Amino acid sequence: MPMVQINVWKGFEEEKIEYLIKNITQAFVEVDVPAQAVEILVNEVPKSHWGVGGELCSVKFKDVGPGK
Repeated sequence: MPMVQINVWKGFEEEKIEYLIKNITQAFVEVDVPAQAVEILVNEVPKSHWGVGGELCSVKFKDVGPGK
């Protein structure tokens, strides 16, 4: 049973999360895994708790994506 974890910034649009869940599940179905066996967990993380290149995402990406 596949378990996929996705981390996104807090405030990611619910429609986009639904899209990801649907299409990631479909990718597994295409390789013969039953849809009911696919688990997907989406974690929302505040930009202030996520860093890239030694810098907080809340600073580095202040004008990008959810939570801007």
